[in-house]
Amino acid sequence: MGNGITSKIPMSVNMLVRSKKDIVLDHLRDNIINGILKPGERLIIDELATNLGVSQIPVREALQQLHAEGFVDLQMHASAVVSDVKLSLFDEVFSLIGATELISARGASKLCSDEQFEQIEAMIVEMDTLIHDLDGWTIANIRMHQYICDCAGMRLVKITLTRAMQHWDRLRKMYANEVFAKRVKYAQKQHWDMLKAMKAKDDAMIERAVIEHIDTSKNAYSRYLELAFQKKALAERANGV
Repeated sequence: MGNGITSKIPMSVNMLVRSKKDIVLDHLRDNIINGILKPGERLIIDELATNLGVSQIPVREALQQLHAEGFVDLQMHASAVVSDVKLSLFDEVFSLIGATELISARGASKLCSDEQFEQIEAMIVEMDTLIHDLDGWTIANIRMHQYICDCAGMRLVKITLTRAMQHWDRLRKMYANEVFAKRVKYAQKQHWDMLKAMKAKDDAMIERAVIEHIDTSKNAYSRYLELAFQKKALAERANGV
């Protein structure tokens, strides 16, 4: 079939306590982020249901959720298409990441216990060991920022931050892995700066640390991505797309 999904979802003990819709949702989202399901690829509900070993209902619900998250575009006749990745997504994603990191860091700095600060520090230490494992570092990075949101008691901020980071993960895997590999060690230094500012409970210091983190990242990626999308447009024109 044409959607890249060729086998049933491997089940685990943890999956047995989750809904089929959530299992399918995570499975499809991961395949989109990792490029197994590519932009423009058609996702047909009955084919997905057959190949994943579930009914059409959880597949339909999962595609509706992915549409709400911006990963697919719904179509007529029980199908969807994997959404395209546009350069405009870059500014949107970094604006959201910057805003949510600032809000959550400020909130957590006021509420974190000593044990929670120690947990954040342990997470950053772990990330120091993952700077050559880009996917592993990305997973740990999202987990660390999610934990900061939890410490701040900010559920909606956590959801927004997670989605923005997932879209960035997809974008960087498609177009920016080379720059990302060079950026990780600098991002790590900035995480240590952010933790220091949070422990100091200094809002101005936190803001400076977050803004430096976001601005330096945007500057590093901006021109590189512009060139990548220019090359993509030229290739599409040459192929008559």
